[in-house]
Amino acid sequence: QVQLVESGGGLVQPGGSLRLSCAASGIIFSRYAMDWYRQAPGKQRELVAGITTDGITNYADSMKGRFTISRDNAKNTVYLQMNSLKPEDSAVYYCNAKYTLLPWGQGTQVTVSS
Repeated sequence: QVQLVESGGGLVQPGGSLRLSCAASGIIFSRYAMDWYRQAPGKQRELVAGITTDGITNYADSMKGRFTISRDNAKNTVYLQMNSLKPEDSAVYYCNAKYTLLPWGQGTQVTVSS
């Protein structure tokens, strides 16, 4: 059974940092390029960052220089390090495979507020 479990969200002040994790099970994780998405209330889900099986990364323009995506194939986990957080980064964050849509996890809530 394929499962994605996101964690690491929370309440943080503007300028703060969080590290999100997404643990995958039921797949050969190392064979999947992975993406992080986010969805704010009333908005469409948007792509945040991606990482290929070879570790090549890409970012949405507004996240470049602030967010870093990484992966640990031994732990079947993809990470998103988020620095210099802004209130507009508040959203539920999800991960999924880049080219094959897997069942969505529950996401992890990130709230940036003073």
